[in-house]
Amino acid sequence: MNLRQDIIAALAYFDLFEYPLTQTEIVQFVPAAHAASAVTLELRALLAEKVVFHYDSLFLLRNEPALVARRRAGNQRARPLLQKAARVARLLAAFPFVRGVAVSGSLSKNYADDGSDIDLFIITAPNRLWIARSLLHALKKLSFIVGREEYFCMNYFVDEAGLEIREKNIYTATEIATLLPLQGIDAFHSFFQANDWCRSFLPNHLLRVSYVQDRKSGWMKRTLEWCLGLAAGDTVDSALMRLTARRWKRKTESGRRNNRGIVMSMEAGKHFAKPDPRRFQATLLARFDNRICQLQPPLLKTYSPARS
Repeated sequence: MNLRQDIIAALAYFDLFEYPLTQTEIVQFVPAAHAASAVTLELRALLAEKVVFHYDSLFLLRNEPALVARRRAGNQRARPLLQKAARVARLLAAFPFVRGVAVSGSLSKNYADDGSDIDLFIITAPNRLWIARSLLHALKKLSFIVGREEYFCMNYFVDEAGLEIREKNIYTATEIATLLPLQGIDAFHSFFQANDWCRSFLPNHLLRVSYVQDRKSGWMKRTLEWCLGLAAGDTVDSALMRLTARRWKRKTESGRRNNRGIVMSMEAGKHFAKPDPRRFQATLLARFDNRICQLQPPLLKTYSPARS
């Protein structure tokens, strides 16, 4: 693959989010294996040709310094929110059947705006995802009372029997690669192994696992897991899945929107609970294709956004 095209592709993807990249980040997000020294040389050529612009150690495709100021301000706002996220993760990890908690979304990329939430990715024990999710969402309901619901945006759940993400494209690869695990070292080691396909999109990116020492499970968690780990637990988990899926279907059909103005929709299965990927991913991938086409039309076919 052409190094110049790969650099432009990496910058174009994050340009969709108005997020300039450092040189180190460009090396991480180019869609083919390239040496850092080669990227450095090619960036110099792109800067000389004014294809790429450079301000305050950040590279971007637009000659707009305001985007650099925007990123710096967002990085500053992310710091206290990440500290809160660490405390939230410790709390959630104490719940039955929770095996791992990570920060996802913009915050996992060290960015927050004035209205940013703490988006969370959660791994549960096998066949107990819906019990765990129901207990955690009971906590979220309580967070509304004290006005802290933005700290508990538990958007994506998988269990240890279904760790592989089905949608394989540049968006999901980037989201997996930038996850920031805070609890559950072993669970995330297994998760990243199950999603090693990400390397076909981001071969230079090293998947991150936190080395914060996990706390041992408390007696209450162990007791509840023992009680709900019996045969009746399978029945309860399946019943909660069906109940939640019906409730979300009604929300979607009625056109209910979240606080970001997006229609509420969820895809539910025995081993996952996640936002319906068709409502966001397809739009984003089409925008990425269009951006690549605008920059260099020959890239359109090369950078097909999804792979089977």
